[in-house]
Amino acid sequence: MFETGGARKCRCQALKVPGWIWRDTTQEERDVALLEQAGCGTSGPTSGLVGYVDGKPAGWVAVEPRENYPRIWARQKSWMRKDPDVEGVWSVTCFVVRKGFRRQGLMYELAAATVEYGKQVGARVLEGYPTEPPTGKPVIWDEASVGLLQVFLDAGYEVEASPTLRRRVVRHQLGAPS
Repeated sequence: MFETGGARKCRCQALKVPGWIWRDTTQEERDVALLEQAGCGTSGPTSGLVGYVDGKPAGWVAVEPRENYPRIWARQKSWMRKDPDVEGVWSVTCFVVRKGFRRQGLMYELAAATVEYGKQVGARVLEGYPTEPPTGKPVIWDEASVGLLQVFLDAGYEVEASPTLRRRVVRHQLGAPS
């Protein structure tokens, strides 16, 4: 779906496997892993959602149970390990919008879709780790790949923490807390 640019090599694997495995895999192996995790062609669970524009795949958002991201827990940053005992937390870790489809609001639609999907699969909490870019500064793809704060806010998420000058932890409560 993403043939060019930085997204071509992004396969949502960096947070899913230990660093040495990530470094030792080929792009082809990562592609295969993503297809398997996404459940392509099956009615089973998925690791993300694809957004279409006029029948063409135009964007992707990764959303799945937080425990499927072991590197979130391995990070030294405590804000990436918020409330480890809370069950039913699903992480929204990355967005990709294809060149030619950007600046049309697709990231907002993908974020809203995570809420509907979370309800369908029984998630209790959706959690994201977006960036809040400086006012008036252009946003580069790499920054936007984790989502932008306003995108999450418009989808009904609320800021839970502001661990750095630009990074936020946001949550959307979907069910009863455990």
